[in-house]
Amino acid sequence: MRRVAALAATAAKAVVLAAWLLVTLFPLYWIVVTSLKPKPEIFSVPLRYWPASPTLEHYAELFSFADFGTYLLNSLVVSLVAAAVVTVVGALGGYTLARFAFPGRGALVLAFLVTQMIPLFIALGPLYLLMSDLGLLNRLAGLMVVYVAMLVPFATIIMRGFYERVPVALEEAAQVDGASRLVAMVRVVIPVMLPGIAATFVFAFVQCWNELFLAITFIDSEDSKTVPVAMNSFITQYDIDWGSMAAATVVSVVPTLVLFAVIRRFIVEGLTAGAVKG
Repeated sequence: MRRVAALAATAAKAVVLAAWLLVTLFPLYWIVVTSLKPKPEIFSVPLRYWPASPTLEHYAELFSFADFGTYLLNSLVVSLVAAAVVTVVGALGGYTLARFAFPGRGALVLAFLVTQMIPLFIALGPLYLLMSDLGLLNRLAGLMVVYVAMLVPFATIIMRGFYERVPVALEEAAQVDGASRLVAMVRVVIPVMLPGIAATFVFAFVQCWNELFLAITFIDSEDSKTVPVAMNSFITQYDIDWGSMAAATVVSVVPTLVLFAVIRRFIVEGLTAGAVKG
């Protein structure tokens, strides 16, 4: 009886997980299918769960007429540079908050947390005027500056939590052997921190890659548009180009998947080898 009950419980778990997986993956499947449907089939009745005549016309239109390659490059440059700066600044700030006691440290952490509770649109007016005065409107550099300022407080808090999990004794042992604090940080702490660094970088990259509100406010020129801004242009007053939007969504997911595939290796290396380096 116990074996039957265990098998029944296992089967029930499998059914629940399969249902959850189906619900999770179906929207992705539907986007891919929509991107492969000819325009007349997108809203055909009854709905087709696989196109009768799969086509790549929507992908061809993206790169032939919409100059989507430029938008992808813009998003990659902005997201990679901003995420790298956020990760470096957050790592240094998090180390300072975790390892040094100084007056006002608690208030500074509280201020970082409070900034995450303030709706972004409240500061949009002053921020737009500031960007205009600095000549950073319609420039990728301006978007990077805004993203870095927006993400550094939260990244610092994240990195501080990771640093606090690393025993101080590791650094002290390295310093006893003659290493400076900076050398101990680079050779001892950073390898152990690889999972945290990777997580922070991925968080910052995804936030920058998917951000629309600020990008559509500060970017208007065709040469500087990012992927979310370009996808928003498929929505017009009288129509939505669902085929092109689905194709753009599929293409825009690829860099994120590649990033996760690359970062996963560093996370595993940090978990398995970081604590014994140095």
